[in-house]
Amino acid sequence: MGPPRAASPAGSAVDATAGVRVKVSDRYVEIKNGIFELTLSNPDGIVTGVRYNGVDNLMEILNKEDNRGYWDLVWNPPGQKTGIFDVIKGTEFRIIYHDENQAEVSFTRNWDPSLEGKAVPLNIDKRFIVLRGSSGFYTYGIYEHKEGWPDFGLGETRVAFKLRKDKFHYMALADDRQRIMPMPDDRLPPRGQPLAYPEAVLLVDPINPDLRGEVDDKYQYSCEDQYNNVHGWMSFDPPIGFWQITPSDEFRTGGPLKQNLTSHVGPTMLAMFLSAHYAGDDLSPMFTNGEYWKKVHGPVFMYLNSSWDGSDPTMLWEDAKVQMMIEKESWPYSFALSDDFQKTEQRGCVSGRLLVRDRYIDDGDLYASGAYVGLALPGEAGSWQRECKGYQFWCRADVDGSFYIRNIVTGNYNLYAWVPGFIGDYKLDATLTIASGDDIYLGDLVYQPPRDGPTMWEIGVPDRSAAEFYVPEPNPKYVNRLYINHPDRFRQYGLWERYAELYPDSDLVYTIGQSDYSTDWFYAHVNRKVDENTYQPTTWQIKFNLDSVSPGSAYKFRVALASSARAELQVFFNDKDRGVPHFATGLIGRDNAVARHGIHGLYWLFNINVDSAWLVQGMNTIYLKQPRNQSPFQGLMYDYLRLEGPCGC
Repeated sequence: MGPPRAASPAGSAVDATAGVRVKVSDRYVEIKNGIFELTLSNPDGIVTGVRYNGVDNLMEILNKEDNRGYWDLVWNPPGQKTGIFDVIKGTEFRIIYHDENQAEVSFTRNWDPSLEGKAVPLNIDKRFIVLRGSSGFYTYGIYEHKEGWPDFGLGETRVAFKLRKDKFHYMALADDRQRIMPMPDDRLPPRGQPLAYPEAVLLVDPINPDLRGEVDDKYQYSCEDQYNNVHGWMSFDPPIGFWQITPSDEFRTGGPLKQNLTSHVGPTMLAMFLSAHYAGDDLSPMFTNGEYWKKVHGPVFMYLNSSWDGSDPTMLWEDAKVQMMIEKESWPYSFALSDDFQKTEQRGCVSGRLLVRDRYIDDGDLYASGAYVGLALPGEAGSWQRECKGYQFWCRADVDGSFYIRNIVTGNYNLYAWVPGFIGDYKLDATLTIASGDDIYLGDLVYQPPRDGPTMWEIGVPDRSAAEFYVPEPNPKYVNRLYINHPDRFRQYGLWERYAELYPDSDLVYTIGQSDYSTDWFYAHVNRKVDENTYQPTTWQIKFNLDSVSPGSAYKFRVALASSARAELQVFFNDKDRGVPHFATGLIGRDNAVARHGIHGLYWLFNINVDSAWLVQGMNTIYLKQPRNQSPFQGLMYDYLRLEGPCGC
């Protein structure tokens, strides 16, 4: 678990060799190992205290005990749209195992028919683990819905930790995403001024004057699950880091690109397992017809570290990253004792090589270099991004397309993939059944991306993100200084309003062969703000020249969307005033990526047949209209657009 951390001079001595001790009283369960002490409420299983490095409690002592460190969920009874927030409190405590080297304790809450309509119909078992010599604790949860139990929807579930605001002021979630944070009081009037939605606040009179004029919004600190491995907070006096490490994505929903919250002002630290953020209701599972469901969320690791003198707080972050790698290499943990958490020898592996066949690019098959290859519950191609009940297992292919997916929980899966640089989704036709000890080699697999003819022109890069397009500078009134000259500049607040400033009277026009998508294609197709509560639909144009049109031939217009938020795409070819568009998606998407600075939500691919009669020799115009205009946040983000000509043209 890495070297033991030394206490500050004022702190009590650390004994990293001490055995694990458990003390149970009527109200509390205390577990200590000579490095730190964890206090849990009995039988609720709420983290009420963490003693470490001479500090009696790292949790927010000003909060009530049930508002410090807790598991929670949001659920919906049938027919009820508003979610019910539930801090999960156990009703029964037991010690699963305890010796000098390890303690695992359990807090369970079981459901029975007398609770119908009052509590989520799940049996929930929350587990906590402390190991000898380990500077931190693990937690995981086992959720079970039995056959015949009532229907319900699950909107969110997570673990939340609320740390002491008088100590933890510095937050880190990546090498280039860390900063001194505002205080929670700064978000409240008169220090903070609410903006277009409650999560976003302008700091007009913050306690730390250096932060005046900045925007604070928890969604600015979201992260794709594939990169969401370690985040947390630092105290400078004494120097302490409190980190949330997630060693595996397997129990998180929606695949590697799914975005989730991390840490934010509080100081708050989250381990998100299931949420609708950046996706909408598609990522909220519905349990119907009394179906059986059981899933293990976690374990995740809460890691504590400290330094001798605090002269360089970045050392705590660097150490947390090292610990994250140690945790990843230890996965799946051998010490988690629930039979529902499969160990290495119970799991299986799948390997192979993925190739891409596109004869309009290359006569030979291409290596699917960097492809995302994964296993998820059986479904249609691409269904993994909306899958929210099972486990998922993903890897990135090597430069030659080779992939090796390890530690797969037993069960039935489809193998899915997508390849950066190519549109569409791959799915292996066969269902794979993984049994304990399996090491399945699939050989060469070939993905044939959608393609009917040669590329006449294209806009963007097919990578499921709008990040390559023009992301404007933020309004100077609404800046988060962290993201100035930053790769994630799209995380600034209010960028959607910059469109109306750039295009006050007429909409975006993009001319093939002249325009540059990095400067001339706005990152989001949004409405134009006319006044405080009025928004105007916008219609973008793509102009392109055709030397000739092949009568009776088929052309294809492919539009990949990186996001849609209660929006619609209407496409017109050379006639924007015709009563009915040549193509329309209808109302799609609830991913809210425009408002939440996400640069992508769910991926959509539309393959539009283009009648040659719609085209003309010479200059043509495609009109892209987004007609829904009740809100500034209704809009689309494009990933990639391509016009294909007839074969042989």
